[in-house]
Amino acid sequence: MKLKDGFMLKKILDDYIVVPTGDNIVDFAVAVSLNETGAFLWQQLESEKNIYELADALAAEYDVTPDEVIGDVVEFADMLKTHNFLAQ
Repeated sequence: MKLKDGFMLKKILDDYIVVPTGDNIVDFAVAVSLNETGAFLWQQLESEKNIYELADALAAEYDVTPDEVIGDVVEFADMLKTHNFLAQ
């Protein structure tokens, strides 16, 4: 999995917002806000990673086991797919 080009994560005060860049500005109808965990996963996806690599990275960041976070990672990936943020 890797993020599609044309979107940028911006931190505004304590919020993380996904904003479109370039041609995506026209097609972007809804702002997407991420929490700190979502922002961490978004940054991980700036280079290609699979679900298990994301779970490992998240587990290491928050000092938990990958099994404890795999469900959250899958849910996050599903959200990215729903909003068409993933490259094909």
